[in-house]
Formats: sequence, C-alpha cells, structure tokens
Amino acid sequence: MSSIEVEVKIRIHDRAALGTRLEDLGARLLHPREFEDNLLYDFPDRRLTERGSILRIRILDRAAILTFKSPGGVSLGAKVRHEIESVLPASEADSLTAIIRAIGLVPVFRYQKYRTTWEVPGLLITLDETPIGDYMELEGEQPLIVSVAARLGYQPDAFITSSYRELHLASPASQPESADQMVFTA
Repeated sequence: MSSIEVEVKIRIHDRAALGTRLEDLGARLLHPREFEDNLLYDFPDRRLTERGSILRIRILDRAAILTFKSPGGVSLGAKVRHEIESVLPASEADSLTAIIRAIGLVPVFRYQKYRTTWEVPGLLITLDETPIGDYMELEGEQPLIVSVAARLGYQPDAFITSSYRELHLASPASQPESADQMVFTA
C-alpha cells in the first residue's frame, strides 16, 4: 500500500490519563498493547540515510511489515513523507530479512517498543512505550491531528517530528556503544 504519511509524536507523561482521554474521545481500540521489534536497513555506504529515506522491517506476533519511507519534510508542524508498506504473515519475517540482506542491505538501527493502537475516524492514534519514554503518535490529515491533539490536551508546540532514532541519539540515556539500538534491557 502506498500513501502520504502525515504524523506527529507527542511526549506522554501519564499513560493512564491518556487512556481516559481517549475513552472520552470515543477512540476505538484497533490493536491492544503489542511488542514490536523494528530494524532499519541501509546499504553499507548509507545512501538511503543520506537522502533521508528508510527501509524498515517491523516484526510483531501478528505480522511482519516491510516499509519504505521517502525523504520527507515538515509542513505545518507535522512530518510528511511518502510511504510504501507491505504486510506479511509473521512467519515470513526470517525470509524477508534474508532477502533484504541478500541484496546487500545491512541493519543500521534497531528499536523496540510496546504499541497500543486506537482509531478515531480519519486518524490513527498510537501509544508507544519505548526505552526512552512514552510517546503518542497521531497519523492522519494535519487539521485533524491538530484538532484531536487539542481535545487530548496538547497544542502544536508539543508536536515532535523527530524519528525514534533521532530521539534516541538525543536522549541522555544514549551511550556511544548503544547508538545503533534502542532496546529494552532484560
């Protein structure tokens, strides 16, 4: 599936309060809390990264998702980019990874999170619990993002357009030896 992705992240400090606000908003739960292991791939010369693109394999219990995102930009406080995504059965994750590696791509960043996904008409809302904190992502049309964020108690000055890799590298918890991964410790 190919689409234009418009999204923002917002740092969340109170998951329970967010859950209550989402219930009050009438959000419909699409996927209960689930673990994700995400791997970003690039060629050894980092040509995808240099041009602002990513190739990601997201592994969940229910699926393996291959995603390509083109270079993007920020428009009216939201990150905007072209996205191509293919959802495969989870049992295909190893084959998908083998194909990616066989054409010469290497893993450049790994990140993990627990994600809960809701929906209001026209907008996906996710709660991502990551090793560097909790974030809500709002994905949909920009005016709807602003409107729903306001109804949840957040203004555009709280919007974050950085990637999880960028947030990880900026985090005080990030160490040089862990720059290429944001994973939960045992």
